Amino acid sequence: MPIRWYGSVNSSDSTYRHFERIVDFCIHTGVFAAINSGLWFTQNIHPLSFYLTSLTLGWTIGLLLHLLMVMSLQSKN
Repeated sequence: MPIRWYGSVNSSDSTYRHFERIVDFCIHTGVFAAINSGLWFTQNIHPLSFYLTSLTLGWTIGLLLHLLMVMSLQSKN
């Protein structure tokens, strides 16, 4: 079931801004999962020359920071 906004698009509406932040986080998570799983699959078939563990760890930290930002901005509204 896709996420859908049924109200009017108003960037000054705090509910709309929170919804937009959640959608952005979902896109960030989906891109992370797709690229990271593809890189690890490729790593298992043919070892790559760069440090995949460091890339995954750094991106995971970035994803967690993004989640904390979304959660902290929700509590302010």
